[in-house]
Amino acid sequence: MAATALMLCTVAPAAEKEIKFDYKPPVVGKGLFDEKLVMLDRERGEYATNLASYAANLLNETRASTTAVADARKLLALAMHLSPRNQKALVVNHQLRRGVLPDTTDGVYSAGVFARLLLTRAQLLLREGGVQDRLLARAFIELATEMDPRNEEAVYAFELQRLDHGDFNWERITDYKEPEIFVPAPPAKVPEAAPAKKPEAKPAAKPTPRPASGRPGGTPGRRPG
Repeated sequence: MAATALMLCTVAPAAEKEIKFDYKPPVVGKGLFDEKLVMLDRERGEYATNLASYAANLLNETRASTTAVADARKLLALAMHLSPRNQKALVVNHQLRRGVLPDTTDGVYSAGVFARLLLTRAQLLLREGGVQDRLLARAFIELATEMDPRNEEAVYAFELQRLDHGDFNWERITDYKEPEIFVPAPPAKVPEAAPAKKPEAKPAAKPTPRPASGRPGGTPGRRPG
């Protein structure tokens, strides 16, 4: 009986990890951001690590609820766009794809602190004004509002961008599609016109012989008898 109880105690923690959830890995492709984004590679890597760690902890806190899994997919997609080879993002994404709940990560920002950090960075990106800067800024503001709905500054920024630009399209982040390259069709072949026939040259007209006359050098005429 004691041995059975010991076995149950040993198995219980492992059984707690066996949580079923439906996770669709994000499609990142070659990534949305390149050197045009005003953010150094080191900083991009730090944000990617923090986003992936926050996703892992969120899933553990909520026992991989449907909403948390959808949020984690957005966080991981953005992390991999920022830093495609980021270790934490790739590991967590791999574990979720295999149905394994990642372990909790220590030292992760709280929701309130992370929201303020994302909002501040978004404001700096908006000042840069580049296309990629504005895209990342909008994503950061959306995440800040979801992490901490009590942050009035983040909520106000979110509402302003919603009024100005509409709802943010997360599919651009989570289901990236390579831009189609337009290749113009070759021009249709125009049939070559048949070479124009040259007019046949007419033979030169022969000169008409002049009648005989009594002029010097001409044929002598007959004298009257």
